[in-house]
Amino acid sequence: MSSSDGKTRDLVSTIPGAGWDFSLSRHPYHMIERPFGPHYCVYNRRQMACCFDKLDTVDGYWRLRQQAAVLHTGEFPLQFRGPDAERLLDKLFTKDITKIKPGRCGYGLACYEDGGLIVDGILLRLEPDLFWYAQADGDFYSWARAHAVGLDVEISDPGVYISQVQGPNALKILEAASDDGMPEPFGYFALARVSLGGQQVVITRTGYTNELGWEFYTEPQHDVEALWNHLRVAGEPFGMELFGLDSMHIRRIEAGILNAGSDFDWTTTPYDVGLDRFVDEDKGDFIGKQALKTAPRGVRLIGLKCEAEPHIGGLVCINGKPAGKVSAGAYSPYLQQGIGIALMHEPGFNEGDAVTIQCLDGDMYAGQLAGLPLYDKEAEIPRGKCVEIPDRKA
Repeated sequence: MSSSDGKTRDLVSTIPGAGWDFSLSRHPYHMIERPFGPHYCVYNRRQMACCFDKLDTVDGYWRLRQQAAVLHTGEFPLQFRGPDAERLLDKLFTKDITKIKPGRCGYGLACYEDGGLIVDGILLRLEPDLFWYAQADGDFYSWARAHAVGLDVEISDPGVYISQVQGPNALKILEAASDDGMPEPFGYFALARVSLGGQQVVITRTGYTNELGWEFYTEPQHDVEALWNHLRVAGEPFGMELFGLDSMHIRRIEAGILNAGSDFDWTTTPYDVGLDRFVDEDKGDFIGKQALKTAPRGVRLIGLKCEAEPHIGGLVCINGKPAGKVSAGAYSPYLQQGIGIALMHEPGFNEGDAVTIQCLDGDMYAGQLAGLPLYDKEAEIPRGKCVEIPDRKA
């Protein structure tokens, strides 16, 4: 049984006492979040703030759209080091990762032998034989270990935690925070090492919002309090504040960014969910290649628009008959309507098709299928090509 029925959900909070949270890990900036009353989901056995008692989710959304917001994420970087690191990763991922040069990032998508999806994430190539894979929630470590037998590669947990700075002012904050100014070049999916208040920090031009933004990687040797204070001071003139996953969730649906485990899983192939551009069919052998050669090519994932908020797991019906289910839902303050993502039972539908959608109150509402992303179709915002800041709507 899913914990969320559309009316309640189960989140983690900090309370006095000890015991029975042994496998959970707090973000290094946990004490920064605590005064705001955070409530956490468990992601990669790490706590990630969904919402705060003292920070409004809609305010966080508009902070992200208009100024800058920070999310301390639950993404889990795995380290791959050694002469065979590239060879192993190219076997594990559907994309040709040999083309990723040191100082760059790539999108890593992994499949089972039958073509079903395991997990996705961002692959950082720090050196020719050193990679970090910032994975979404999922069991990837054991999978990688099992396929590394006989290879000269060490797979480890480097103890790294990821935070995002996202929004129109994000790069202004980076320029202010960097002791040596803006790294150059620092285009989309770039990687750099910068000095922030005298500490060397890995950063990437990536994020989960499709806003202008960057991420920074906190390592065990960092002075966490000093690093955060340095970033806080740099970000204050640009309106930087904390926000939770709930605020980001709205924006990621608008942008058509998928979530591993809900929008796709082991029952879907990359083709089912529109990720075919991340499959290099002509590259050397990789796990799932043979199955994907004969897999259906029809896309079953599509966006939703509705007058109410779609309920995750709810029905999507065409002509009164079940045709799919909601995999993500929210209310968009920008579009002023309910939005979502649906996985249809079969391909063959069209953008604009009329549907009825099961929403949070359990009732069916009129809606329509919509292409993803719901706006900014060419992803000009995260590339810095569209700098128009939207007005806040009531």
